Amino acid sequence: MSATTGRHPAFFSAASLVLITPLCIIGAIIGTQLITTLGITTNTSLIGALAGMALGRLPGAFFARYRSVHVQNLAQSAISAATFGAGNALMLPLGIPFLMGLPELVPPMLFGVFLAMLVDGYMLYRMFDSEVYPSGGAWPPGVAAAEAIRAGDEGGRKLWVLGGGVLIGILGQAVLAVPMSAFGVAFIGNIWALAMFGVGLLMRSYSAMVFGGDMFSSIIPGGDLAKAYVPQGVMVGAGIVALIQVIILVLRDDKAAPSTIAARPTATNVRRTLGLGSTAFVGIALILAAFGGLWAQMSVGMFIAFLAYAAFAALIHELIVGLAAMHAGWFPAFGVAVVTLAIGILLGFPPVALTLMVGFTASTGPAFADMGYDLKAGFMLRGYGTDPAFELEGRKQQFFAAMFAFIVAALVSYKFYLANNLVAPIDRAYVASIKAGASADLAKSLAMWAVPGAVLQFFGGPKRQMGILLATGLLLGGALAGWAVIVGIVLRLIWTQFAQAQHKGDMEVFAAGVIAGDALYSFYDLGARYMKLGK
Repeated sequence: MSATTGRHPAFFSAASLVLITPLCIIGAIIGTQLITTLGITTNTSLIGALAGMALGRLPGAFFARYRSVHVQNLAQSAISAATFGAGNALMLPLGIPFLMGLPELVPPMLFGVFLAMLVDGYMLYRMFDSEVYPSGGAWPPGVAAAEAIRAGDEGGRKLWVLGGGVLIGILGQAVLAVPMSAFGVAFIGNIWALAMFGVGLLMRSYSAMVFGGDMFSSIIPGGDLAKAYVPQGVMVGAGIVALIQVIILVLRDDKAAPSTIAARPTATNVRRTLGLGSTAFVGIALILAAFGGLWAQMSVGMFIAFLAYAAFAALIHELIVGLAAMHAGWFPAFGVAVVTLAIGILLGFPPVALTLMVGFTASTGPAFADMGYDLKAGFMLRGYGTDPAFELEGRKQQFFAAMFAFIVAALVSYKFYLANNLVAPIDRAYVASIKAGASADLAKSLAMWAVPGAVLQFFGGPKRQMGILLATGLLLGGALAGWAVIVGIVLRLIWTQFAQAQHKGDMEVFAAGVIAGDALYSFYDLGARYMKLGK
C-alpha cells in the first residue's frame, strides 16, 4: 500500500535482506557484464520491483510482507544501485589504468572510486528535495518505477493505462528500434529542457548534412561536431554557468526557499553537504595521488594543482550528471568525463595523473543520479512528503539499501574481467586522448564553443538547464531519440490542451509505462545480445 501509515519497513530485516541480497548480486553481475561487453548499462530497478511483486503473490505470512510498495521500493533501489555501481562507477574506471599499461594502479583506483561512489550516493541523499535537486524534478526513471509499483498495488484504470504505455514502449523498441524512453520522458520533464535535449540529439546526428559544406569547413571539419569539440565546448560553458547558478541557490537565505515538506533540506544543509563532499573528494584525490606515486613525478605546485582540479572535476561532474539525469532521465557521464579529461590535458598533467583523474571523475555521477531516481520513486510512493517523519525514515532506509548494494558491487571479481581483457569500450577513447596529448585546436574549440553554452544556460536559468541539456544531447547523439523527444513534446502539448479533465492525470502514468516498457525490452535485448556474444 502507498499510504503512509505505520512504520516504514526496515532494510536491515530478514524479509528485506532475503529479497535484496540476491538482487544486489544479480544487479552487480549485470552491470559489469554489460559495461564490458556492450559498453552500456541498463536501469534494472523494475526487475527488483517485479521480483517483490512476484514474491508478494505467494501464499504465507512471510511472503505477504513483499506486497508492501515500500519493500518493493527498497528492492528496486538496491538492484539499480548495484547495477550502476558495479558497471559505471567501478568497472569503467578500472579499465583505464589497465589499458594504459599501469596494472599497479588498478588496486588504488578500485579503492578510490569505491570511496567516491559512496560519497556520491550520500551527497544526493543529503541534497534530495533541495532547491538544487528538488523532489518535484522530473527524475523520469524514478517516476516510471513508482507508477509501475503503484499500478501493481492499486490495479484498476491506472494499471490499464500503465499497461498500454508498456506495450507501446516495447513495440516501439522491438519493431521500430526507437529508444522509447526518450519518447516517454518528453511527457514528464521540463519542456524547455527536453526541447534543448532533443535539438542537441538531432544536431549531433545531422551535423554532417547541415555543417558539411565549405562554409563551415574551417570551424567544423567535415561537419563532425565531435571532432570539432563542439559538444565538449558547449558543456564547458554551460557547466561553468550551472555551477555558478548552484552556488547562488545554496547561498540564498533559507527563508526564501519554498518548502515542499517540513523536513526539506535547507540551503545551509546543502552548503554543508557540498563542503563535506568537496573535502571528501580532496581526500580521495590525495589517496589516489599517494598510491599512484605522483609526488615523484610532479613539482609541489603541480601536485597541489592536481589535487584541487581532480576534486573540482569530480564534484562538477557529479553535479552536471545529476542535473541532466533529473531533467532528461539520461546522464552523459561518459561525455562529461571527456570534457574534464580534455581540460586536464590542457593543464599539462602527466599521463599517470590524467589516468587517475579521469577514472576518479568518471566514477562520480552515476551513483548520484541513480540515487535521485530511486528517492523520487520512494517520495511518490510515500505520499509526496505529506508525512515528513515517514518520508525521512523511508529515505534513510533507501540510503541503507543503496550503500549495501554498493558494497556488494565492490565484491565483484574485477580481476577476472581484466585478465580476459574485458573493459568498457569508452576506456579506449579515454586512453587514446591521454596518449594524444594537448593541441592548440583543442583549446581554441573549447573556448569558442563554451560561449553559446554559457549564454544558453544563463538565459534558461537553473530550473530549465537549457545549456546543460543541449550539451547532453550533443554528447549523446541519436536521430531516432531526438525525433522521439520532439514528437513526444508535441503530443504532450496536444494532450494537455485537448484531453478531458479526468484524463489529463493519465499522461504521466502512460509516460511511465512507456519508459518501463523500453527498459524491460532493453533488458531483454541486451541479455539476448550478450548471450550471442558468449557463443
